[in-house]
Amino acid sequence: MELDPLILSRIQFALNISFHIIFPSFTIGLAAWLAVLDGMSLVTARSIYRRLFDFWLRVFVLAFGMGVVTGIIMALQFGTNWSVLADRGGSIQGPLLGYEAFTAFMLEATFIGVVLFGRNRVPPWAYLFSCIMVALGTTLSAFWIMVNNSWMQVPVGHVVVDGRFVPNDWREIVFGEVVHVRFVHMLLAAYLTTAFCIAATAAIYALRGRYHAESLVMLRMSLGLAAILIPIQILYGHWNGDYVHEHQPAKFAAIEARWHTEQPASEVLIAIPDPEEGRNRYALEIPRLGSFVASGTWDSREIGLDSFPEADRPPVLIPFFGFRVMVGMSLIMLFLSWPGYYLCVRERILKARWFLWLTAFSFPTGFIAVLSGWFVAEVGRQPWVIYGLLRTSEALTPTLSGPEVLFSLIAYLLAYLVIAGGGFVYIFRLLRVGPDGGIRQ
Repeated sequence: MELDPLILSRIQFALNISFHIIFPSFTIGLAAWLAVLDGMSLVTARSIYRRLFDFWLRVFVLAFGMGVVTGIIMALQFGTNWSVLADRGGSIQGPLLGYEAFTAFMLEATFIGVVLFGRNRVPPWAYLFSCIMVALGTTLSAFWIMVNNSWMQVPVGHVVVDGRFVPNDWREIVFGEVVHVRFVHMLLAAYLTTAFCIAATAAIYALRGRYHAESLVMLRMSLGLAAILIPIQILYGHWNGDYVHEHQPAKFAAIEARWHTEQPASEVLIAIPDPEEGRNRYALEIPRLGSFVASGTWDSREIGLDSFPEADRPPVLIPFFGFRVMVGMSLIMLFLSWPGYYLCVRERILKARWFLWLTAFSFPTGFIAVLSGWFVAEVGRQPWVIYGLLRTSEALTPTLSGPEVLFSLIAYLLAYLVIAGGGFVYIFRLLRVGPDGGIRQ
């Protein structure tokens, strides 16, 4: 059997990005949470905030380290598997990755040492400043990555010179409308992921009758934040759909499983898309709602997949189901955060065991939403690696062979198993031990 280097390289990239994104989507929000805890400790002088800070700092450091390791592998792939992409897009993507190193990594590397070892060596205000700088560094890292990816999704601000993409408007590349919408959407996703990890941890402690005081603080802060952010996130999700509708109509049609152009267009809530026959089986749909969701009117003409050449159509199954999984996770967060915060305000949450069980099982909702969202974005972009300009098949390293990619794929998989096995077990042990000095009841 012949090994296709393109298919294997795409599988390898999907594996690497899926494993890597787990950690930034957690540590971005956790860094901000740590800064808030240290600020609360400084302002209120309550020891509970210090105990929670010390506890979550240990978790942050381990998750942050795992994210750095997997991020290095991500960068390595561009040179080994996707050298044509690196060559043709390097004038834009190279500086963007460099800006990430000069800003985000500089802040993180400079101040994380102070956060880890400087508690008793610097004034309290300087320690809080260091926490804020680490949080800013993680946020800037996400910003530059989203600028890079957004340019690949909607390439703007460039000219083509000898087959290479050369920047001619950095302001449009870095601060364009698409970047703004996608970056905020990702940042909110990270905050919500962290919020539900913290809430689920607190719920488990409360169910086990441990750390009641810490659990109440964690539940109140995390669920309160989620109750505020999730409606904003849903709004930004809709705006993300607007940019896809305008700039990537084939992806939008795949997300909707709209095989044929419709006017007015119905909204398919759930179905089993059949790519072979170009239709949906067992579809549950609402007439005219598709037009309203896409264009804000009840009778707009919405383009179907049959309007595009077959070679330019993305796969349908992953964008279609991935989008609905992401929306489903956001609704779960919404229906947990609002009543949860109400129970916290009424100081009844520690007695509502049914709700604590629901919250405990909500631990993976943020991660699932982030992963499914990235699957929608990346698979829906196919067959383009730079949308409309460079096909994925053309971006592959020409000399790459199937056995070489298979070897690296297996090596990465084994490395991830070791990293995940050791790292996740240790994080689990930290979570099981709980905050030092907590009130056990």
